[in-house]
Amino acid sequence: MIDKLEFLIALARERNFGRAADLCGVTQPTFSAGIKQLEATLGVLLVHRKSRFVGFTAEGERVLDWARSIVADSRAMREELRALKHGLVGRLKVAAIPTALAMVSALTTPYRARHPEVKFTVLSRTSIEILSMLDNLEIDAGLTYIDNEPLGRVRAIPLYLEQYRLLTSETSPLGNRDRVTWAEVARIPLCLLTPDMQNRRIIDQLLRAAGGVPDPTLESNSMIVLFSHVRTGRWASVMPEKLADTLGLTQHLRSIPIVEPEAAHGIGLIVADREPLPPLVAALVAEAKKLAAALG
Repeated sequence: MIDKLEFLIALARERNFGRAADLCGVTQPTFSAGIKQLEATLGVLLVHRKSRFVGFTAEGERVLDWARSIVADSRAMREELRALKHGLVGRLKVAAIPTALAMVSALTTPYRARHPEVKFTVLSRTSIEILSMLDNLEIDAGLTYIDNEPLGRVRAIPLYLEQYRLLTSETSPLGNRDRVTWAEVARIPLCLLTPDMQNRRIIDQLLRAAGGVPDPTLESNSMIVLFSHVRTGRWASVMPEKLADTLGLTQHLRSIPIVEPEAAHGIGLIVADREPLPPLVAALVAEAKKLAAALG
């Protein structure tokens, strides 16, 4: 039955029978038959069907919740038994918002020193995508905002506060200042993340509160793209302090604190709210707590 529950989770992720079948490594007829077998076993209709996938029934949504829990527990059990025999081994999948990507190494590097048989996959995703991927068991953990938009059923380990800086050249407007206000930042051309990013929504809110109208001259979902433009000396951006420090400042590039207000938002590690945690995830949570103590 576990494999049929895996089918249901794949369908929730892909919202398409063909892609979900490919994800599970089976043909579409086999996949559809598996969903129907699950419906017959449970005695309820799980999926609204027409010529394509429409959505889950109310019963299907409840079964999906149970499926995620049961499949996660099954994977965790197998992982724990493997760890008892061989120590921690396997692959840990982590997704991070773009502004926090530079901090991932502060978790993975000491983790690997303690557990050298563990490998990592690190993805850049929006905060909304991270929550969805955690729900659908696509990732083991996420690095995201924990105090701004709803997180749902997760366990959060606070790591640090994201504070904001104006990155600009020393010869640009405001480039010779020791600090600037959000009202002043609102009056200069900026390159910012795309609106699907929570960092952009935070910055837009701060600019509007200061009387500005967010209208960036360039948008990207990559902080590297933004930083490369700022480095030319002809662009300015708002970036988290820790990210600016990690990317490094050139001789003529300045990172200026933004005040009035001195805004800050919490970044943390999130994992599924389950007990017990899978061994690989539990070890990552332990590293997060050590990092939080070091940063605090």
